Amino acid sequence: MNNTDRLFRHSFKRKILTLLIPGLIGLSTATDAAEPEPDEKKLTIVGSHIKRSTAEGPSPVQVIDRNDIVNSGLSTLQQLFEKLPSAGSGSFSTRGNSQDSTGNGGAAISLRGFGADATLVLINGRRANISAFAESVVNNFVDINSIPLAAIERIDILKDGASAIYGSDAISGVVNIILRKDFEGKEISVGYGSTTKSNADETTINAIFGFGDDNNNATFIFDYFNAGELRNADRGRIGSANQTSNGGYDLRSSRGFPGRYILNGDTSPTIDPDCPADRVSDQTCLFDYGPYGYLIPESERAGAMFMLNSEINSRLEMYIEASVQRNTSEAGGAPTPLDGDANLTAPALHPNNPFGVDLKIDRHRTVDANPRIWDIQSDSLRFVSGLKGVVMDFDWDISFTKARGLSIQSGDRSQGWVRTDFLQREINAGRYNPFGGHVNSQSVIDSITTSLTRRGESRLTAYEGSMTGDLFSFSSGTVAMAAGFEYRQESVEDIPDDQFQRGLIFGTESVSAAAERDHWSVYTEFAIPVIESLELQLAARYDDYEFAGTSTNPKVAFHWTPLDSLAFRASWGTGFRAPSLAQIGLGPSQDSRFFSDPFCSQVQACINNPAASTDLTINFSGNADLKPEESETWNVGVIWDITNDINVSFDYWDITQDEKIDEGDVGARVRLYCNPAAMDNQNCVRNATTNELLQVSNSYENIASQEASGIDISANYQLRTNNLGEFKFGIDLSYLSEFEKNTPETQDSGETIIISRNWTGEYEYPEYRWNARTEWAINDFTTSAIINYIGEFQDQPDYDLDGTVDFGQFNNRTVDSMITLDVQTIWQATENLNISLGASNLLDEETPFAAGEGNNDLYGYVQNVHDPRGRFIYSKITVNF
Repeated sequence: MNNTDRLFRHSFKRKILTLLIPGLIGLSTATDAAEPEPDEKKLTIVGSHIKRSTAEGPSPVQVIDRNDIVNSGLSTLQQLFEKLPSAGSGSFSTRGNSQDSTGNGGAAISLRGFGADATLVLINGRRANISAFAESVVNNFVDINSIPLAAIERIDILKDGASAIYGSDAISGVVNIILRKDFEGKEISVGYGSTTKSNADETTINAIFGFGDDNNNATFIFDYFNAGELRNADRGRIGSANQTSNGGYDLRSSRGFPGRYILNGDTSPTIDPDCPADRVSDQTCLFDYGPYGYLIPESERAGAMFMLNSEINSRLEMYIEASVQRNTSEAGGAPTPLDGDANLTAPALHPNNPFGVDLKIDRHRTVDANPRIWDIQSDSLRFVSGLKGVVMDFDWDISFTKARGLSIQSGDRSQGWVRTDFLQREINAGRYNPFGGHVNSQSVIDSITTSLTRRGESRLTAYEGSMTGDLFSFSSGTVAMAAGFEYRQESVEDIPDDQFQRGLIFGTESVSAAAERDHWSVYTEFAIPVIESLELQLAARYDDYEFAGTSTNPKVAFHWTPLDSLAFRASWGTGFRAPSLAQIGLGPSQDSRFFSDPFCSQVQACINNPAASTDLTINFSGNADLKPEESETWNVGVIWDITNDINVSFDYWDITQDEKIDEGDVGARVRLYCNPAAMDNQNCVRNATTNELLQVSNSYENIASQEASGIDISANYQLRTNNLGEFKFGIDLSYLSEFEKNTPETQDSGETIIISRNWTGEYEYPEYRWNARTEWAINDFTTSAIINYIGEFQDQPDYDLDGTVDFGQFNNRTVDSMITLDVQTIWQATENLNISLGASNLLDEETPFAAGEGNNDLYGYVQNVHDPRGRFIYSKITVNF
């Protein structure tokens, strides 16, 4: 955007605010004498800007209230979300934090399996700032670790597309997190829990203080969370990258300790003669990095929130929300792996050279320099101020939001970060011994290591205004409407350490991104009572994104209640997702994964080990031609209150997403650029001596489309007895009937064709997820039990690890279903004191074995689907005074 455009947009924004704010305040003050009748039952539920007296509207909304949160016994929002049946592939957390992840320390929710970037997260109905670090190189997300569970009053989950209401990102649904406010009194909670097979404990301390009355209230919330680490080795079979004994892959690394070498004049490698026999694979000395991984990293989070609501007069109110959060965690991995593109050599005269000739160090791992560890610190700040009031019986609200996220990822010299130029210097001087698995002295290690810092920052500035109320009435009811505008500025910057940019650090992903843009939108919505029992919702929104263009999205929905106990609902709408800031601002970045070279048999490097998989570095670059993703969503459902104590709901949903942004087919890139018969040296790098595959270029493009459909079923039953107390039973089930992905793939002939694959029941896409719950309240005790079920799905989507999924060609194994039982008892010891005791995964169910997909899931389980923590026992004390 040029400076003229920026000045125009900023001037437009100021004019709108200058005209609206004084006028609305003046009207609110002038009409103070005509006080409206209070209607405390009306509230705004996600999926509509119009206030309603019930949560049952034309779109499917799941409400998790404060009581549900307390009865879950969980400590974090991530733990709560991952148990939702509607959660799917693309959700991620700090579980599996490694030095290779690009979004360490963060967590995100993905509804329906469309990815975290297709789920819009709101706080009190307003957009939250994105994380400073993107996951999987370019996927920006809202870090739900920055929102403490103790500060939440309720969570509204809209399981329907909502771009007509909220704009970009609301393709698969919306999560609206409502914070606690208008609290009067003091409440302090202290909790502690631990796994039964390690010291992975959790400590929580929460305090909320509220002062005031119905007209003026100030609420303070303080939250502290601390979790101990859980390592791979703490959970038995998960502690190794060699899963052949369980039926999986042997993905131990070819970067060994000791390693292998290219002797002067040779074109094939020679293994170090001191390699232990159980690690020898032809001329490669294997290394098991599994024990170095974190299942759950050590982490600490502390934050504070302040909410103020002050009534200026009966028709005008001021409000403020302010929050600050600091999260720290670690990401760990094996010591630095080095291969041919590090260009390390050792002279014949090196005092420890067992071969007596000049050589190239082809594979080596600096185990003596310690494992690589990142320290991650993320600071989040959010400030909202606004005014709301009533003008001619219309509610209006105008607000200003400012948010900032700052993330620092750092490692010092004791945390395994080796510079190749320092290492080469010490080898040349004969001080560093790279042979025989020798452990070098600390003084030498100090001379080859360095400190690193990656810095990320995201910013959000938003101005929003809305007005809602009743337009007019006629025989069938009252027509209500809502209208509003939004102006938003957002930016992100991800700066890797300069030593990465200079090619001095190996074996770890490096991400670079920088982008900023403006966005403005206007929307309107109507609720029309066609007949007394039928309400029609019409909504439309116009968005203008800098660099992404404009988008207009409509929504049509209805809610029909032919009987007081029976209601039908249906909705249809279009949606879009603008390219993320990381996608439009991507700079030179790297990712790595296990890969089997399809040309192995044609190059000399693979003669001794033709089936070997190795680490392939993917070099990404930006794409200025990215277009927004588009979607179409519809839902049909029924809600039946069978009796006052029994209700069921049934919804069928369908989402189609086109122009999906994804990385290019890695397998196709290798076949195109890395064919030894027609090498493209600009896009493919092979070892100059052995021809082993080292790097390939790739990018992100609008290349995919996907369509998913399924059924959601919910049922609840309440039983009251005279002597045995009150019982509540419920079940929520999500059935995935189809998840079809259409992606282009380049054939060996060079022709590109569209391949359609149905992922239903395939890797990370189980057909069934459900949880069943029961609650028993008698006297001063409330006991609850929840059964969580994740269905089975197929394993090994890329069976031969060649970069192209091939589950349709092989009879892949099955990842078994997993059932866990959570229990909790709350004792109301006195009026102001309650004590809870509970257990997650009470029966200590182990994660089902998975051979994996050869990239993130390397240790025999699927980290974004199954929780490896095992039985976790906890207690909590809450005091009110």
